[in-house]
Amino acid sequence: MASVGHSARRVGEQQFAGIDFESAGERPHEEGVPVQIGIAWMNGLILPSASFYRSYLRTDRPVTWTAQQHHGITNVDLKDAPEFRSLWPELKQRLGNRWMVAHGAGTEKRYLRAFPLHGFGPWVDTLTLSRKILPGRASYALSDLAEEFFLEPEARRLLPEFRWHEALSDALASLLLLRKLIELSGIQDHPAEVLLQGG
Repeated sequence: MASVGHSARRVGEQQFAGIDFESAGERPHEEGVPVQIGIAWMNGLILPSASFYRSYLRTDRPVTWTAQQHHGITNVDLKDAPEFRSLWPELKQRLGNRWMVAHGAGTEKRYLRAFPLHGFGPWVDTLTLSRKILPGRASYALSDLAEEFFLEPEARRLLPEFRWHEALSDALASLLLLRKLIELSGIQDHPAEVLLQGG
């Protein structure tokens, strides 16, 4: 949970960690497992590229053909990757004392259950926030909202190898979308908790 000091901040002062996972793909009667993680920070409304982090994640489950077509990650990419649980010290340092940001945060929350009682959060779901701040859109896909608000050029400036369905790229895009939603709704000086109410 966030400390009192963090919860007392205004939106424009809050420390955020965008996070995204790519998975091995769903199989009948089985949940997907993560094969890549990406993390980026937004300090206030500034995105420092020095904060960017990504890693493949080793798993004993083969990546499905459908998942490979979606994100381009193959079993060969994972051969020398670390196991997810071995990254706990890294994740604690990168995610602790920050508000978590993801677009459709259910998957990210589920995968982080690998670390019981991790305490990361609160969570800002840009999918939920977008639906409340931008009603009536035909699509709330992250890539479609990024196209509508011309976020991709900024993403490519910060991360030249940016591409959709790559964990760091999608984590970065979720933060850029959050910043745009904050700008559109004019809530920079509001208490940060307004983000947890969907704006």
